[in-house]
Amino acid sequence: MSELRARWGWHRLADGFARELVAGSGVGRGALVLDLGAGDGAITRHLVATGARVIAFELHPERAAALRASFPERSVKVVRADVADLRLPSRDFHVVANPPFAVISPVLRRLTHRQSRLVRADLVVPVSVAARWFDLLDRSAWQISVTARLPRSAFAPRPAVDCCVIAVSRRGVGAGGR
Repeated sequence: MSELRARWGWHRLADGFARELVAGSGVGRGALVLDLGAGDGAITRHLVATGARVIAFELHPERAAALRASFPERSVKVVRADVADLRLPSRDFHVVANPPFAVISPVLRRLTHRQSRLVRADLVVPVSVAARWFDLLDRSAWQISVTARLPRSAFAPRPAVDCCVIAVSRRGVGAGGR
């Protein structure tokens, strides 16, 4: 159970920072967007406001149930699943998320797999993860940038590490898709 509790660790992004994250992602009406580790929907609610179609992934059973209750509209599908075992859509998609820090590297490996249809991912990550992925990412196929630094006060509870937002996108792909 302690492993599950560790995986359920949660650093909720404050509303204003969630709104800025979504605004900076450029997603809009009709875009398919994955919210990985959706928690209570801090990011999800802003994605819905853009008109995006959202798949919100949440492992914690009570949070997943709360998400379903909060977003009964058809534009949000809540999936209770571990994002480390994520199955990606077979069509173009975006990711805007504050994923569980413990699984960010496996998630990034999956998102940047050569068969992935990822258009762009805007992810909240520890600064150390961003630095590591600058070295690991296949720069011929993908581009990565830090788009914002986030103060620890942007989260509740505050994380023990410094965080930032990274944008990862396939080279040669505009905001609108392939």
